[in-house]
Amino acid sequence: MDPRVVRTRASLQQALLDLARERPLDEVTIGDVTARAGVNRSSFYQHYADKETLLADALEEALHDVSTQLPEVPIAAGTPTMPAELNTYLEHIAANAAVYRRVLGEHGSTVITARLRRRVELIVRDAVGTKGSPAYPDLPVDVVASGIAGSALGVITAWIGRDPLPPPDVAADWLWRVILGIGAWWQPGALDPRTASE
Repeated sequence: MDPRVVRTRASLQQALLDLARERPLDEVTIGDVTARAGVNRSSFYQHYADKETLLADALEEALHDVSTQLPEVPIAAGTPTMPAELNTYLEHIAANAAVYRRVLGEHGSTVITARLRRRVELIVRDAVGTKGSPAYPDLPVDVVASGIAGSALGVITAWIGRDPLPPPDVAADWLWRVILGIGAWWQPGALDPRTASE
């Protein structure tokens, strides 16, 4: 992609997030965003159809930025060490909590939520699919990815709905324990839910 396009999109994304930390997202206009980003309105429409698409790109890009190291983290091998990137991402969410509450809440954006879920699924598919995992020996990778993505967004939504908001490191611990808990059902020697009622 043309570096100028990358810079313009990044400026618009950052401008929207900055403004949304200052006042409710619904009160932020495209004019506000372009003024903060230092671009004209026509430049905005060269890159984005509307504010929701811009916000979706901004939140997906934030997840992408912290996930680039995750395939190197030995999560797929069953190592119970929380990757530092998880805490970094939750710090980003905490800094933009109002935006994430608006997006992931009961009346949030299904479009943006679906894009975030898809990005998490791709991250998990890369980690599990590339290296394999003894935690999921008999499950299709897409099923594992979908389950973890849904659980991750569920924990994040429950966390940002709390008042006062617990610190990101607490949420990271919650999220990591839930993810490990899902895998624990399938670890060698663990209780197999298919025979739990026997």
